[in-house]
Amino acid sequence: MKTIKFSCLLSLISLGLLFSCKTVSQWEGQGPIQIIETTDQPITFQTKQKFEAGEGVYFSNELEGARLNGVKRINDTLIQVTILPENQPINPSPWYGFKLWSKESNEFWIQFTYGGIGFHRYFPKFSRDGVNFVNVDSTDFFLPETDERRPELGFLKVRSSPDSLWIAAQDRMGTAHVQQWKEDLLQKEFVSKITIGKSKEGRTLEVLKIGEADDKEMLMVISMQHPPELTGFLAMQAFIEELVKDSPQARKFRRKYNLYVMPQMNPDGVANGHWRHNLGGIDLNRDWVNFNQPETKALSDFMDNKVKETGGKFVFAADFHSTWEDIFYTNNEELEGNFPGLIPKVIKKSSKRIPDYVPNIRPNEGNQRSVTSNSYFFFVHQAESMTFEVGDNTPREIIQMKGQYLAEELMKILNKKKWN
Repeated sequence: MKTIKFSCLLSLISLGLLFSCKTVSQWEGQGPIQIIETTDQPITFQTKQKFEAGEGVYFSNELEGARLNGVKRINDTLIQVTILPENQPINPSPWYGFKLWSKESNEFWIQFTYGGIGFHRYFPKFSRDGVNFVNVDSTDFFLPETDERRPELGFLKVRSSPDSLWIAAQDRMGTAHVQQWKEDLLQKEFVSKITIGKSKEGRTLEVLKIGEADDKEMLMVISMQHPPELTGFLAMQAFIEELVKDSPQARKFRRKYNLYVMPQMNPDGVANGHWRHNLGGIDLNRDWVNFNQPETKALSDFMDNKVKETGGKFVFAADFHSTWEDIFYTNNEELEGNFPGLIPKVIKKSSKRIPDYVPNIRPNEGNQRSVTSNSYFFFVHQAESMTFEVGDNTPREIIQMKGQYLAEELMKILNKKKWN
């Protein structure tokens, strides 16, 4: 691992903890991308129901975005909840979401278990209204010590009452928050909506067009190929909101370029509380060669047709994800697309604006197309592209800064560019 020294104290507000940032090791990220079969695979739907846990305590997964497969009382003070995936094999990073209540005020511990398939990844959030979530107190959450980095169990102290308490892996559940954000953007006269297809479960797949240009130079941005990856969505949201501001730089950008954004690539997976896959049981970010799934097929067809119809080109593309720690996956810097050097320059310029921050950049050393969106954007459309993985627990204000600064520096560079 590469070691980097910081002189700051980083407040990890999302965990309610304070860590000294003197020396940390940069995460090396994922290994080589594995090619998988992307034709439909069977999935197991969770049974939507109310669970009775004894002593007047109840749990429910009867809400959009929930994930809860079993509830079992272990003793007077411990209730076990089981969280299982939609199918296997799967990335073992389980999403969970449910609500609970009790006839009388009660205090007990919840034990999270994952059927031997996953490990506990997400620090719990709770809500009293099902909309506004906050982190649980760090003293109420316990992970057993283990030789492994990722413990298989988690323990959460709960104080229940007759009023519902929502518990989730991230601080938003379901698809409503994305839809509302899209509706807010559509109030702007330079934003419009394009329907490009239907998901497996019949949800409308939509792309937002942002800009007033002629489609000769275009940009593409996507997020939430994997349902639980909220922090990636938040960075994407901050990025887009900078581009739609009423600033001289943003207005000039929108006159020169049209940006297309698909903020939720996998709405079925989000709505059904999936760990990673769509309703076809497939990791969408492994289906950018064969296009067996309707979500990837719809977007690739849209991009291909846009180029054919306009004679234009995509000059930039970004896919926002979440993982353990912030990391940028970029293409081989020896390969040239429609604007050589754009991605490294944008990342480095935006990162310099954040005190004591050194971006973790992992260029792909290969020169062949792979099965991910980032590879499709570059090798098919020659768009300078990147995948930005945002840490699960990166403080929200830092996520906001990263998304905003990426957009500002991108606009500065593209606004100066003169195209043939």
